[in-house]
Amino acid sequence: MKFFIALLSVGLTAGSAFAQAQPDRRRVAIMDFDYATVMSSVQAVFGTNQDIGKGISVMLVNQLINDGAYRIFERQQLDKILQEQNFSNSNRADASTAAKIGKLAGVDLIITGSITQFGRDDKNIGGSGAGGHWGGYGLGGIGVKKAKAVVEVTARIVDVNTGEILASVTGHGESSRSGTNLLGGGGDWRGGGGGAFDMGSSNFGSTIIGEATKSAVGQVATGLDQKAATLPKEAAPVVQINGLVADATGNEIVINVGSAGGVHVGDKLSITRVSRVIKDPATGKPIRSIEDPIGTITITSADANSAVGTFAGSGQAKVGDTVKNGQP
Repeated sequence: MKFFIALLSVGLTAGSAFAQAQPDRRRVAIMDFDYATVMSSVQAVFGTNQDIGKGISVMLVNQLINDGAYRIFERQQLDKILQEQNFSNSNRADASTAAKIGKLAGVDLIITGSITQFGRDDKNIGGSGAGGHWGGYGLGGIGVKKAKAVVEVTARIVDVNTGEILASVTGHGESSRSGTNLLGGGGDWRGGGGGAFDMGSSNFGSTIIGEATKSAVGQVATGLDQKAATLPKEAAPVVQINGLVADATGNEIVINVGSAGGVHVGDKLSITRVSRVIKDPATGKPIRSIEDPIGTITITSADANSAVGTFAGSGQAKVGDTVKNGQP
């Protein structure tokens, strides 16, 4: 029993240490990849145009979710934003457009990408050419002794606040098989059109073009995971502190705001005093307060609702003086 408890204790300690060692995960959204440069190849492979950019994006989302290096923005919510903004597919790879979409989604980063290779690199091709009848297993009925599929994908990480491309990674996948073609072994693909195309299915994954795609996406995901630790850290939000001096005895000051309001030991806050209130001559209502700098307070201790600090300045702080961020 003691041995079991000791093992459990070690396991919990190791698990806690692992959790603490994990870096803060950045929240990202993943755009559909641009595939304009390979569209003719896509049509040759499938017999009709298929949105492989969306398919690869979905594959990458699933991979990154499983890897856990990022927090992934919900795909359906991103699609909703794109529809509301009337987003054009022609701008899929544009960093500035992606940054705007990322801001609307409330994410830190957005991943865009391009598919630069998608198709065949076959050897010993026989048959009558690519114009033949589409027949269940791809490439217009061309017979090939050895078919080789090649897929290359590039992904870029974009800062949504600046539009800056922070990192770029490329994945290159290949797969070949004798006595088949690019869709050989994957079943009948004649029903793949009309939006029913699923690049994540086992049917597609068992083809050589599917194997090459999975390899390329896997390399991209690995590269993005590796970049996660080197990305600029997300700036901590600046907490605006607004409080009042509650007690002033000598150089020791007590203020009416504490750790719950963002005050921490070591903080240096300014102390000011309202010297004049300007009123609207028409209504008599106050429209502006003129504040004079009194000095600073360096926090030495804090609880949830108050803090104590040391005063420094030419004058003397008084109860009711204003306490805020920054220098006076």
